[in-house]
Formats: sequence, structure tokens, C-alpha cells
Amino acid sequence: MEIGNHVPVLLWECIEGLNIDPNGIYVDGTLGRGGHSEKIAERLQGGRLVAIDRDSAAIKEAGERLSRFGERVTLIKGNFRDVDGLLDSVGIGKVNGMLFDLGVSSPQLDDGARGFSYMTDAPLDMRMDRDASLTAYDIVNGWPESELRRILFEFGEEKYSARIASGIVSAREKRPVSSTFELVEIIKRSMPAAALREKQHPAKRSFQAIRIAVNDELGALSEMLGAAIERLLPGGRLCVISFHSLEDRIVKNAIRSRENGCTCPPEAPVCICGFKKSVVSVTKKPITPSETELEENPRARSAKLRIAEKI
Repeated sequence: MEIGNHVPVLLWECIEGLNIDPNGIYVDGTLGRGGHSEKIAERLQGGRLVAIDRDSAAIKEAGERLSRFGERVTLIKGNFRDVDGLLDSVGIGKVNGMLFDLGVSSPQLDDGARGFSYMTDAPLDMRMDRDASLTAYDIVNGWPESELRRILFEFGEEKYSARIASGIVSAREKRPVSSTFELVEIIKRSMPAAALREKQHPAKRSFQAIRIAVNDELGALSEMLGAAIERLLPGGRLCVISFHSLEDRIVKNAIRSRENGCTCPPEAPVCICGFKKSVVSVTKKPITPSETELEENPRARSAKLRIAEKI
């Protein structure tokens, strides 16, 4: 289902997964262009939706779409890693459900000025929050080769990370790397011919890695999940859509650790891990897009939805 230029990923699966109480309180921690939020708000009567995003453009555009719901919807500009403080700031305690879509929205990808896409020539930016200081340009042109190699390998799972990092450093010694297409060409030159024949675009993993580093996505995700689970009422649902294996692993482990309880060794006199049995997985395996959705929105191909319920 397309809403404006935005195609909400796994929309109906999320709505079903949240098991919405018309009088409940819900949080969309990654508002984007408001596709998921709109469908949540439509199902509320006496309830309330708090929608969070760190992108001012998203807040503005989604705010216009959601204005018909009036006071039923509260918009907050902020980072989902600060979900505790953000909810406190609007007087919200425990909630009935939370949704987090960890992908980059289509309008962000399609906006050439944002620099997220390896398919469009643009300045190296990649900031989800355009008020933030760190950009992709800063990382590509300023971080040491060892750090470039590390993030490409850890965040992008790029097996040619050493070659690409070396290629970036060699190129920037001549002149700064300033655009996405310049970076794509460096990546291509650094990879063996066989890698360039793969179905996947050769720059996909590297761009993913740099985007994650720019926005500190994995650190924010780890902090958010624990806080989100603590905020849920018994019977409340957490829905998280991830788009690559690192994100999905963090989500899976966060749910599993609280599903299984204490992970301390048996000989430990007291629990120091802090994990209490507090959730159950609604689905043992992640939900993935249907073939119909993939035909309508190919960008959803790598999406995985995990759902947990507070006990």
C-alpha cells in the first residue's frame, strides 16, 4: 500500500502484531512519512499515539498527514534511543505497544541532497537528523584507515573491507571524496572483478556501514530495545522491523535474553546481568514481506519483523 511517495513496509503485519486496543497508548518510534502511524491512529478511539522521528522533514510531512487526528497524535522530534526521556516529556508512562521501523524511508533515499543512495549522485551526507554534526563526508575523509576497515567489516559485513578502506585512503590523499558517485567508483575500483558481477550492487554494504556509523544506529538500537520493553504494560506488544543481519541479531538477542531470563553462570551468588523473564516471542521466526508486497515495493526485500509481548 502506497501512502503519498512512501510505502510502509509490512504495514498490515505490524498493525496485526500490535493487537491494538482502541483506548490504548502506542508509540511509533520511527515516524518516517507516517504510513504506520496513520493506520495505528485510525484504530484508536480514546487512545493516544506518540510518534517520534529525528528528521525535521519527516515530522513536518507526516504531521500534515496526521493532523486530522487532532490531539489523538503527539509528534516529537528526537532520537528513539531517548525514548524514556521523550515519553516522560509528554507525561506518558507505560504503553500498550511500540513500533520501530529501522529502515531509511523512501523519501530519504530518493532525496538527492541526503546522500543515502549509491544510485544517485549527491553530497556525502547520510544524516537522518540534519541538525547532527557528523556526516558521511567526515567519516570517509577523516577517519583512519583502521576505523574505516572496522566499520565496513562490522556494520556492512563487507569481506573486501580492507581493500575498500585502503582505496578510500589512497583517493582522499589526492583530493577529498565529496560525492556518492565518487565513493561508488572508489569502491568498485577496490573490489575484484568477480565481486562486481554479483547481483547485489557493489557499494550496497559499504553505504550501509557508513550510514550506520554516521547515525550511530546500532548503539541507539541496543539502548532503545531495553527501554522499550520496560515501558510496555503486561500484554503490550513490541514490533521491530530490521533490514540487515546486524540489526536483526540485536533485536533477536534483546528479545531472547528477556524471554529466557538471567544469563549469569550458575555459580554467581547474585544476578548481575539484569535480564528478567519479561517477554515472549509472538512469532518464533521473523515475518518477511509477501511476494505481493515485494512486487509493489522491492525495497522491502530484506525486511524482517519480530514481535514480542510483555508478560
